[in-house]
Amino acid sequence: MYRDPVQSLEAPSLPSSATAMRPLRVGMIGIGTVGAGTFRVLARNQALIAGRAGRGIKVVVVCARSLARAMSVVGKEVALTNDPMQVATHPDVDVLVEAAGGTGPARDWVLAAIRAGKHVVTANKALLAEHGNEIFAAARQHGVAVAYEGAVAVSIPIVKALREGLTANRIEWVAGIINGTTNFILSKMRDEGVGFAEALAQAQALGYAEADPTFDIEGIDAAHKITLLAANAFGMPLRFADAQVEGIAALQGLDVACAEQLGFRIKLLGVARRRQDGDGADGVELRVQPALVPANHLLAHVDGSMNGIMVKGDASGVTMYYGAGAGSEQTASAVIADLVDVARLDGTHAAQRVPHLGFHAPAIHDHLAVLPRAAVHTRHYLRVPVHQAQQIEAVGAWLAAQHVPVARVQLACAQQLPAGGAPQVLVLTDAVAQATVDLAVHALGAHPAVAGPVVSLRVEMLEG
Repeated sequence: MYRDPVQSLEAPSLPSSATAMRPLRVGMIGIGTVGAGTFRVLARNQALIAGRAGRGIKVVVVCARSLARAMSVVGKEVALTNDPMQVATHPDVDVLVEAAGGTGPARDWVLAAIRAGKHVVTANKALLAEHGNEIFAAARQHGVAVAYEGAVAVSIPIVKALREGLTANRIEWVAGIINGTTNFILSKMRDEGVGFAEALAQAQALGYAEADPTFDIEGIDAAHKITLLAANAFGMPLRFADAQVEGIAALQGLDVACAEQLGFRIKLLGVARRRQDGDGADGVELRVQPALVPANHLLAHVDGSMNGIMVKGDASGVTMYYGAGAGSEQTASAVIADLVDVARLDGTHAAQRVPHLGFHAPAIHDHLAVLPRAAVHTRHYLRVPVHQAQQIEAVGAWLAAQHVPVARVQLACAQQLPAGGAPQVLVLTDAVAQATVDLAVHALGAHPAVAGPVVSLRVEMLEG
């Protein structure tokens, strides 16, 4: 019988070179929700963080619009300025934390820091989705890292999961609820039977939605995030401009109720799916849309402002990641994890680091394109208002004649309908190209049995 050598149970001490290393010096632009949370958590858990990083992490300079407010957060020992470029190029800064948000000015600050040889940590998904290809190319040229775990689903380490934990896998799809504001609104619409406008007002009153909620409710925020996830999953450049984006502002409470009747729940999903199939599709579906999910599916039970993401790998199967998608210290958790990674890698050769998008530059699939909307293949939900309930058979037969594979047809329950409202035919299809559904819906609007606009939503089964 083999036996391992007896080893001491005492914890090994860090090498003297590690304990003697100077702290990683951080310059921060912005001391709002993300910046203040990052500073607080760094201060509260500094010994624990240093033990994991092998060295201390110290904020040495902060840029803020209000220096008085900044001082109330960071105290008198941290240098303050209202000039972002002074932080980005500061000689005593090793890593820039960009916590101000936005795209144009933030791009300039980040590129200036990179040119000055500084690593960058950011939770700014809009910046990276829109300018990430340029930023990552500059970072490779100058041998620095750009880390951004906090840019997607903040407290959920999904970027690290894709780049490291699932690195053996050919990723087939990534899908999830990646915007807490819209998930809160949809949960309220389902649970309380309120309309979109009332649910949005509740979200704003509780601080889950901004005064101008456009980025959230129109799906733009989720599109930024799924763009980053797709690049890490499939080794493709960031293609935000090609994403198909549909929000929830036009969603009706009637469809939320009808989905429940059919055994589904409506969620705003970000979906990235690699397609290589016999019909000539070779590319990536990259989309955000409200979609029906089976009521017994794990994602159907991600409620309130929480986020949930699923990944299908050829070896791992389906894995799921759940947690808070927003919050000051929740975002700080991800930002500091990135700072710890930078502290560990500082001084190593770029080729030994985890690549920015999970694949080293020569392996990035520049040719991999986003498939057009017409080529997307899913099941569909249709709600067809009719003049008389007996016309349900005519609707099903007409759709089948238009090559729409009808799986199920039934009437909406009378209690779901507004007083005096037209009967509603509910249709579930099998998987079919979006182009076929679009043509059928357009033509169905002219059918004599139809009493109003036809509603069409995708159905995502997200099976393993």
